[in-house]
Amino acid sequence: MTEPVYSVVVPVFNSSLSLKELYAGLQAVFGKTGKDFEVIFVDDASSDNSWEVLSGIKSNDPGHVTAIALSRNFGQHNATLCGMSYAKGDFIVTIDDDLQVLPEEIIRLMEKQAETGADLVYGVFGKKRHSAMRNIGSASLKKSARLFRNSPGEGSSFRFLTRELCQKILHHQQNFIFLDEVLQWYTDAIEFTNVTHLPRKYKQSGYSLRKLIILMGNIVLYYTTVPLKVLVYGGFLMSLITLVIGAYFIFKKLFYDVPLGYTSLIVTILFSTSILLFSMGVLGEYLRRIYMAQNQKPSFSVRKIL
Repeated sequence: MTEPVYSVVVPVFNSSLSLKELYAGLQAVFGKTGKDFEVIFVDDASSDNSWEVLSGIKSNDPGHVTAIALSRNFGQHNATLCGMSYAKGDFIVTIDDDLQVLPEEIIRLMEKQAETGADLVYGVFGKKRHSAMRNIGSASLKKSARLFRNSPGEGSSFRFLTRELCQKILHHQQNFIFLDEVLQWYTDAIEFTNVTHLPRKYKQSGYSLRKLIILMGNIVLYYTTVPLKVLVYGGFLMSLITLVIGAYFIFKKLFYDVPLGYTSLIVTILFSTSILLFSMGVLGEYLRRIYMAQNQKPSFSVRKIL
């Protein structure tokens, strides 16, 4: 087999029912292009028989398939990064394992990239076929991207990128990886094209509203300095407020001989203490994450490769 032109990376988690259908669709798509391809499946410690299904797909088409089993569950973005590290193609496609985006939609990404020469093309959805709560969580995540990180606020796990861009992001070794944020560090040559998003066919989404909220919190702490800015500007604002309050009480004491009182003193102490404790908590969280980064914990750990 010659070096592939296209590498498809598929993070897999409990998707035994959809994997054969997904691979058949990928074969059909790339068969039409006449270009060589490879598919890299990364099993993110599935609890069903996904690995057995992947082993069967590998044995039926060993020249085009690589199956990787991670030693534990690292999450979708880390599993995708793992697959990218094994990709040999000139272009890399990332697609989910749930068939909510069909392999035929890859052609749209190819055409958009050929038309624009972009480093990265996202397939975006006019209407997502998720639950209402999942859609609310996804919308909040996008709005936070625009507000906190000055990002486009669009994107998906259905991507088409150049090998050069892929090689750049592989240098990131921090434990928490959010691929879209890292990709946007390295390029502004990003395009979007609409693709069809289908209802989930075989399994429930692994992203609950709670997990999306946790994900958003991790993104803010790992990839922005928003909490630190809140402390700076919030501290400055509180200083002005307490200065005005202090001047008011001093004025009353000097000109009206009014006792400051025990209550006002206690309220002031408790309020200022709570602000200090909150600020120390935010700083402590940043220090914890710096410590984790300094430990250089790997983004993924491979148990087996077929």
